[in-house]
Amino acid sequence: MSLRIAYSPCPNDTFVFHAWAHGQVPGAPELDVTFADIDLTNGMAERGEFDILKVSYAVLPYVLDEYALLPCGGALGRGCGPLVLTREPGTDLAGKTVAVPSERSTAYLLFRLWAAETVRDGAPDIVVLPFHEIMPAVRDGKVDAGLVIHEARFTYQEYGLHCLADMGEHWEHTTGLPIPLGAIIAKRSLGEDVLKSLAEAARSSVRMAWDDPEASRGYVLAHAQEMDPAVADQHIGLYVNEFTADLGESGYAAVRGLLTRAAAEGLVPPLGRDALRFP
Repeated sequence: MSLRIAYSPCPNDTFVFHAWAHGQVPGAPELDVTFADIDLTNGMAERGEFDILKVSYAVLPYVLDEYALLPCGGALGRGCGPLVLTREPGTDLAGKTVAVPSERSTAYLLFRLWAAETVRDGAPDIVVLPFHEIMPAVRDGKVDAGLVIHEARFTYQEYGLHCLADMGEHWEHTTGLPIPLGAIIAKRSLGEDVLKSLAEAARSSVRMAWDDPEASRGYVLAHAQEMDPAVADQHIGLYVNEFTADLGESGYAAVRGLLTRAAAEGLVPPLGRDALRFP
């Protein structure tokens, strides 16, 4: 059985899925891989286009009728949240324009929750831009601020930008929970047995990557969009952690906490009581 999967070319995803995608996980279903940035995979999930997808946790309330959240393979963590960047330190965002990579992203939900508490006298205007265009747009004055994710944490100073606020730091300070970023979901129609096998395959693939990091290096760098190898290593170190192997109690609490708070602000539909249950 071959299953269609879509995940991003980012180092954490290629690192996690290398062994599975290359048929190295014993007994795991064969994968037909498509690379797509997370704003695209979110839309794919809403249209039910793939068997397995890496998506933002923010899209879960829209897709959990058709897809189940796998308890492993995704991205949560600490000290790895999205950043709000500006040209000048201490910029007041009231009434200003902020570029975001997607309005169906965890980064966007975290930003909106932060802004509701900290930005007074006029909410920021939101502009959606492709991720790679955000820092140049802030640098060139096309927007007043930008919400960035992933490796931009390590490279924004090269654009002469300043970190106005760390969304993950705010989330961790106010909740004590890890930051939920990207989820692995699979179609419920595959059946409970297959879903359980997919979770085990994802978990095995993660452990194999940890056991032999060099095995995935060529695959990671080939898809890392000319990223410096040192930055790719930092990226993996930040986003692939114990929550990737297993969400655990605090991981599930983080996901439910984010989506419950976002629903209370009218940002997403309410989450059903058993929506996160696996399988």
